Amino acid sequence: TYSKRQIKIVIVGAGSHAFSRLLISDFLSYSDLRDSTITLMDIDKEMLDLVTAFAKKLVVQHGFNTRIESTMNRREALDGADYVITMVRAGGFLRELPPACAIPMKYEVNQGTTDGTIGPGGVFYGLRQIPLMLDICRDMEELCPDAWLINYTNPMAMVCWAINDYTHIKNVGLCHSVQHTAAQLAKYIGAPYDEISYWVAGINHMAWFLEFKWQGKDAYPLLREKFKDPEVYSKPDEYHDWPDIVCAEIFKTFGYYTTEGSRVQSQFHPYFRKRPDLIEKYGLPPFPLFDRVVKTRRAQDEELRQQLNSGHKFEIRRSLEYCPTIIHSIETGIPSRINGNVKNTGLITNLPDGCCVEVPCLVDKEGVHPCYIGNLPPQLAALNRTSINVQELAVRGIVEKDKTKIFQAILFDPLTSAILTIDETRQMVDEIFQADPEYLKGIESK
Repeated sequence: TYSKRQIKIVIVGAGSHAFSRLLISDFLSYSDLRDSTITLMDIDKEMLDLVTAFAKKLVVQHGFNTRIESTMNRREALDGADYVITMVRAGGFLRELPPACAIPMKYEVNQGTTDGTIGPGGVFYGLRQIPLMLDICRDMEELCPDAWLINYTNPMAMVCWAINDYTHIKNVGLCHSVQHTAAQLAKYIGAPYDEISYWVAGINHMAWFLEFKWQGKDAYPLLREKFKDPEVYSKPDEYHDWPDIVCAEIFKTFGYYTTEGSRVQSQFHPYFRKRPDLIEKYGLPPFPLFDRVVKTRRAQDEELRQQLNSGHKFEIRRSLEYCPTIIHSIETGIPSRINGNVKNTGLITNLPDGCCVEVPCLVDKEGVHPCYIGNLPPQLAALNRTSINVQELAVRGIVEKDKTKIFQAILFDPLTSAILTIDETRQMVDEIFQADPEYLKGIESK
């Protein structure tokens, strides 16, 4: 038994309605969370109104007592919050391909994404996102200092690293790449998802299935046998829309399967995107999928408007997302295990202390407790460290407003360094800075 309390859950960036809708439905799937106040906050009034209308209709249709609030004032939203969920994009929904994606393509650094979590796109995305996230944390330190920050904002590792080093807010970063990859691996071996188990650790978007089991038995031999047939992994999968050829190649080469699909995973390595023939060989999209992203978003907007204007009955389904599980465990004391992005305090002993690692975490009434991993296999730690180098210099450069460190961060990017010289990289970085005055605010070479 436990004492149920009324809690305030705040979603900052709620206008990202496809994801907001998923989480709101997840919250309400737990009877213990239905008496909560859910406060939706965004600076885009049109999108905020859309998700607010959905949330209110969902509550009414199912007869719950959940209170739905909506505001464009961030401080008003954060005041008295118990949990703050962030899914923000500085500058709002993309209207055109960012310079940090378009300009590298001119230099043949084809990152294949519209923003990114690593490389030039990831570093410059961090340059926009990290100051905003630190501002949110400073508001939280004043208005809800004991609240948990549950972050979905990318670039995940850089954002969480900055929060850990420059604020006092307790936080955990969440990504669905672990559970989605686990579900895909279960399909590869023909196992029901609820019969597999796993132990995954590393960094965001490059964490490793150190253990992968079916009904308690090692399932890696079965996966290796399945992967002898390229047809198994050469078709688009359910979660990533592209073949998993890159992830299969990494598995065969380094001995362990990694999280996130091949399109994103390919950015973290120098092997897969440095020539057009390789992009074709590994079944990767040859350019950032900007037009598809915009088209999908507009279709989602229109579908939701039509549903709201009709007699559509919104169902409540529980997804694989960890956020509602965390809140439920802290509120009820019913323990759970998730994978979260946290500060490396000796958790992975052959990765740098203080970096952001993604590890299993136990959750109970006292909060989120990261699990000790020890040493990763040395080849996996080596791959992780190449990206950690980029992340550290990027965070320091962004927070210290040091253009030189930002340039050096991109120099260490595995894909960029496989294609460009130092001078070419400097020219590319200068061109990105010049393309968007927002990047240069307060930034100087030191």
